[in-house]
Amino acid sequence: MSVGNLIFKIKQKIEYSLQRGTFLRFEKSIHPLTTERHDDITRWAANCVLDQASGKDEREGSPDPVVTQGAQLVEALKEEFRGKYSDLSELRILAFTPSSMASPAGYSLLSNLLQSLNYLGIAAQAMQDHEGIEGYLETFRPTVFLIGDYAPFLAKVEWDAVARYRSRHPFRLGITASLEEYGNTPLKQRLAWAEEHDVDFYFSFRSPEYIRERRAYLPIREAGFPILSVEFGANPLQYYPVPGFPRDLDYVFLASSNFDKWDRYCTWLKGICSQYPGYIDGPGWSFARDFVFQAARDRFLYARAKVGLNLHITEQIEWACELNERTYMLAACGVPQLIDNPKLLSMRFSPKGFFVASNPKEYEELFVELVQGNLDGTPAALVAQKEVLTNYTTFHRAESFALSLSKLFKEC
Repeated sequence: MSVGNLIFKIKQKIEYSLQRGTFLRFEKSIHPLTTERHDDITRWAANCVLDQASGKDEREGSPDPVVTQGAQLVEALKEEFRGKYSDLSELRILAFTPSSMASPAGYSLLSNLLQSLNYLGIAAQAMQDHEGIEGYLETFRPTVFLIGDYAPFLAKVEWDAVARYRSRHPFRLGITASLEEYGNTPLKQRLAWAEEHDVDFYFSFRSPEYIRERRAYLPIREAGFPILSVEFGANPLQYYPVPGFPRDLDYVFLASSNFDKWDRYCTWLKGICSQYPGYIDGPGWSFARDFVFQAARDRFLYARAKVGLNLHITEQIEWACELNERTYMLAACGVPQLIDNPKLLSMRFSPKGFFVASNPKEYEELFVELVQGNLDGTPAALVAQKEVLTNYTTFHRAESFALSLSKLFKEC
């Protein structure tokens, strides 16, 4: 372990110990209605998914402008992208996908990306972390394999079988461009592994601007590996507004509770969550022990939100590296979004589409104005919804990624 990595690990342990007690006190301060009705609301949303599968979702003729606009934009997207790249038959993409409990964010973004690739006419499948790759090589016959550059993930793959397969079939191997500064092992060692295993490219969910600006990525490029960017987006097959539900929850906050988020949760959300009842769900919350990831459920929860809460971690505030998936999902669902000020936000969206706060005081003040009706959230929600469904869906991300992969095939 390098000195830098050791320092990172020690710092993590110290911060965890200091912040855990503070976070537990924050959890206890959450409005009792939020925790008491959590399970009932969760079951309600799950039942809504079943009802919609039975054909009970009717968006036509809704008086809600975000429902009407959302339906029109989503239908246009479906028409534009349905089978658009079915001619790229050289692409058959297999992605190692961690479980929703092991990595909620990783599971969500890969699931949405793969679903979108399939919609575009590109064969794509997920390899679960408990499965072996040999069966997929024999039956699916992938031409591209995506996996995180993370030792526990890489150890689950039979690389001898991969080598035998790629000696007989077209095949490109892509791994994530993961930085040592974020707690991974030294990049020099991982680059040696990449060369030994004939990695063809790296990919990242960070923005192209960040990949160009951050010098820590330079060794990857100097070693001759291209880095493909696949930013987060909203999956229009899952995230869109549904009609017929009153906005009776002061807020909805769907987010994991990891220790790297605790400090901002305690600082930015304490006043809101202690005084106002809402709905919180995600891995790590003590009152959501039975959490199960189900993307289709989220749109029904968002349909009842007066305000969609959104916060970013420190690096997303300081660097123009990414907007979290929640930014795009809330926008697609037409929820008035209260957000901190991640650096990439102004580079992707109009300021008219969000209620942006630069500090906890502003955040709480804006929330109160929205909940009490002194601020009308609908015009902003319409702006953000149009921008995300026009430019930043997983259809758009899948299209860009597929074209980059196709180019790699032609160059090699």
